[in-house]
Amino acid sequence: MTSQLFTGLSAFPLTPLHDDQVDERAFTGLIERLATAEVDSITALGSTGSYAYLTPDERARVASLAVEHAGSTPVFVGVGGLRTSHVLAHVASAEAAGAAGVLLAPMTYQPLTADDVFELFRTVSEHTDLPVIVYDNPGTTHFAFTTELYARIAGLPGITSIKIPGVPLDPADPRNLDAARQHIAEIRAAIPEHVTIGVSGDAFAAAGLNAGCDAWYSVIGGTLPEPALTITRAALRGDGAAAFAESERLSPLWSLFTEFGGSLRVVAAIAEHLGLAPRRCLPLPIQGLDAAQRARVAAVVEDLGLDS
Repeated sequence: MTSQLFTGLSAFPLTPLHDDQVDERAFTGLIERLATAEVDSITALGSTGSYAYLTPDERARVASLAVEHAGSTPVFVGVGGLRTSHVLAHVASAEAAGAAGVLLAPMTYQPLTADDVFELFRTVSEHTDLPVIVYDNPGTTHFAFTTELYARIAGLPGITSIKIPGVPLDPADPRNLDAARQHIAEIRAAIPEHVTIGVSGDAFAAAGLNAGCDAWYSVIGGTLPEPALTITRAALRGDGAAAFAESERLSPLWSLFTEFGGSLRVVAAIAEHLGLAPRRCLPLPIQGLDAAQRARVAAVVEDLGLDS
């Protein structure tokens, strides 16, 4: 069943740059690392993959490399763009590359309305037979979905999964999942049965999976797949305690995400520290972390045993 593709751990790798060009060797190394780890799927050109900073030709090349080097692991490709015509061109590139699905973010400069976003998804669903993942991450797109909009979009042909932000938690007791379960249940009741729900926001992954999400669309999984797989496998086999325990073990990493303004700079620093990406691998004007911050990231990676 197609919806089974959109469950488990979907790892979001970086698209490393070197001298303002895609570092194809580093990128394919990351893809092969994920395939070897046996993640459930790979999502190339997500926000962690810096899709918004790349040219159409670069994006087409990255999509092709991802599919070529992923082996039997399904590859989803981010196709977001500011104009619908640009999105359709990216969809065509993903199709040509052999992608198993596309991830669509409603990118915006001028604020978008719910009708604008619905029409974007309607147009894309009419122009491709590839399954479509709805990307809801207001921190990067500056557009927040409502459950009503999820329902409208999920009724379109080809919509197969929704990538939601981190689920709400009880600040006094993050293991109290009542609010998270209610949130997931409300979304589930509004969308067709075949549409899966995937959590994002890595610190929320264990809670989201334990509260009923089908998938984790993971930033850290794109560079460090093993701990992400540990959390995912535990939660999906019903061992919520083990999933929470591994997530709590990684709490120093989640704290760095918060302190340094999100996951991208931290994950890039990890990949550079481990020799998986060249120094200063992010697209300018993103500077990445400074030397002191990098040292703190390296210390956390080593303390957690993530450098082996």
